[in-house]
Amino acid sequence: MVHFPGPSLNPGGSISPAARFDALRLGPTPFLALAPMQDVTDLPFWRLLARYGGPDVYWTEYFRVHSTSTLEPWILNSITDNPTGRPAVAQLIGNDVAALVKAARQLQELPVAAVDLNLGCPAPVVYRKCAGGGLLREPKRVDAILGGMRDALTKVRFTVKTRIGFDDPRVFDTFLPIFARHGLDLLTVHGRTVKEMYRSEVHYDYIAQAAAALPFPVVANGNVFSPERAAQVLHQTGARGLMIGRGCIRNPWLFDQIRDHLAGRIPRLPSGREVLAYIGELFTDTRPSATFSERLHVQKMKKYMNFLGNGVDPEGRFLHDIRRAETRDGFFATCHEFLDHGEPMALVPFQADAPVEQR
Repeated sequence: MVHFPGPSLNPGGSISPAARFDALRLGPTPFLALAPMQDVTDLPFWRLLARYGGPDVYWTEYFRVHSTSTLEPWILNSITDNPTGRPAVAQLIGNDVAALVKAARQLQELPVAAVDLNLGCPAPVVYRKCAGGGLLREPKRVDAILGGMRDALTKVRFTVKTRIGFDDPRVFDTFLPIFARHGLDLLTVHGRTVKEMYRSEVHYDYIAQAAAALPFPVVANGNVFSPERAAQVLHQTGARGLMIGRGCIRNPWLFDQIRDHLAGRIPRLPSGREVLAYIGELFTDTRPSATFSERLHVQKMKKYMNFLGNGVDPEGRFLHDIRRAETRDGFFATCHEFLDHGEPMALVPFQADAPVEQR
């Protein structure tokens, strides 16, 4: 087992991404990470999010790894053209040990802080191929993959993002010693099973179990949608940091709001017009090119609006009308109807005030 906890330098003498990551994961204050979301948290979204404060660490979308795969160039661009000034972690998904080891070795030659293995993707098209969350049905295979990747990653950190089981969280007890044995540098735990998808309350107590049992930092993931919720989850779980996905698509101010709340400052809420301006930036910045089909880009924007919409109006009319838009003008007509105002917006999902779940 190879483990490098100390700082390191780039050839030119500057602090390496791995060392900057170490300062966050081992430092005195909680750190914030962007969750990887396929076809959503790409390079244009990174660039936009950084303008709103952004997280401390950015996870890439996952590289699909199999025996004949190559690293997807559009995800590589997030690493080589990283505009955020913050460390990037490259995530892999797959089940072929040799292929994962090969990809990990390639990635550690790039400006990444760490390479991450996805053990949590709940998409049926992924888990049916025994990848992502599907691997949680095969502890022995996970053990072999972790061993191969741990030995391969000698220049950057090795991290894992997992759920607490495939369909039964009790299996989590089986995986904790496996994670510990391979000396991970960090574990992110999404406190739901694969089968629970995003529907259930998050089982934060399993995250607390991991944070108490493991000799390396644990990050909490799942349903962090407000500064108050962030503080509550950190307190209950003892996690070293938080990973946020859907919440920051709805509210790109969320990372700075959490920082303010944890520092004892009152977080600033954006006005409706500021949210409207964010949507305008999102529309412009995520369009692949000026000639890209307007209709197709409106359809792509609906993916983002699915996350934002349930923080806009409690009756669902915003999303109802957005989902029927076919043109840019129609899309923004609905946005103006609901957001052209100066009132502050919390941008929390309606009916999302359930307490943090206990076992």
